[in-house]
Amino acid sequence: MRDKNRLVYSTDRGRIKEEAPKETRHSGDGIVRIQRETKGRKGKGVTCVRGLEGSDSELKLILAELKKRCGCGGTLKDGVIEIQGDKRTEIKAALEAKNLKVKLAGG
Repeated sequence: MRDKNRLVYSTDRGRIKEEAPKETRHSGDGIVRIQRETKGRKGKGVTCVRGLEGSDSELKLILAELKKRCGCGGTLKDGVIEIQGDKRTEIKAALEAKNLKVKLAGG
């Protein structure tokens, strides 16, 4: 469905430039929590990492490192890193090597 209110070109003003999205900074309480979730994913499990401090670009660098170390896919959604599969032990070891306080949360 197209957005009919979005102006792309106007003869009286010329081209309309879209602003770049603002860099979002996420804060945490100093404890990184690693949890396995399956809810809303049709039974497929993902490992969620919450509580990491930093901007989106910093978290994307950490995400890339974790994906490479675990050998699987993942994404960043609203400051939460999601890694496909149950990779809690590998992620915990990688984050503890960066001198972060890590807890395994949930079941």
